[in-house]
Amino acid sequence: MVTEVELLLESGEVEPLGRIVESSNGAVLVRVTLDEDSRLAIHKPVALERPLWDYPDGTLAGRERAAYLISEAGGFGVVPPTVLHEGPWGLAATQEWVGEPHTAPDLVVDVVAPGEVPEGWREVLRGETPEGEEVVVAHAIEPGVRTAAVFDALINNSDRKGGHLLRIHGTVWGVDHGVSLGVEPKLRTVLWGWAGEALADEDVARVERVRDALAQGDLTHRLSALLTHDEVDALRGRADHLFSDRRHPLPLPGWPAIPWPAM
Repeated sequence: MVTEVELLLESGEVEPLGRIVESSNGAVLVRVTLDEDSRLAIHKPVALERPLWDYPDGTLAGRERAAYLISEAGGFGVVPPTVLHEGPWGLAATQEWVGEPHTAPDLVVDVVAPGEVPEGWREVLRGETPEGEEVVVAHAIEPGVRTAAVFDALINNSDRKGGHLLRIHGTVWGVDHGVSLGVEPKLRTVLWGWAGEALADEDVARVERVRDALAQGDLTHRLSALLTHDEVDALRGRADHLFSDRRHPLPLPGWPAIPWPAM
């Protein structure tokens, strides 16, 4: 079922407002208008993507759309509405912009000095700045962040930085999922605060809904237009494992556990 926001993002007129300069791939802030309604969105054209040696198939835009479909199928509610849209630069992933473009969102991940981890947060890494100052990466311990951690494990996210998590009016959103859904285990995230702990019951239920949606065929069919057959099978395998193991994964040996810089 296509929502009103998806319909607007798919069919509306795209008006570029400005390039996102810190984006490693081409990303543009746009306004999408359909009839009397308009939304701000982040627009990521396939034509502006940089090739990645470890993601030779498909597109980053397609993975952004796939992550949204998986989030919705499981009821994770982590990914803002994301569609594929023909815009000024050709096919692109168009994602509703959450929050205000010029207002900093509430942080759920931060890099702080030792001893300055906020109350109710959990330290996940100690390191040093280029100047040799000791720092700590920490994140909030709350249900929305925990659900984002489970979602990352499910989609095999290899680039979950703190700046990709936004708390807007109490809801935790995750963005930038183009480098995910690969076949080989590549989980790399700042959200290790629950590593090895049991999944919350509500997150087990979300994983189960994704398993059911894949088994019923509709989600598999929709993802097959965006991912390879092996990638869809790998997603199914991760869902089965998370559902049966019911524990947050541990960092992988021989693979960087945290993307750096974390923010």
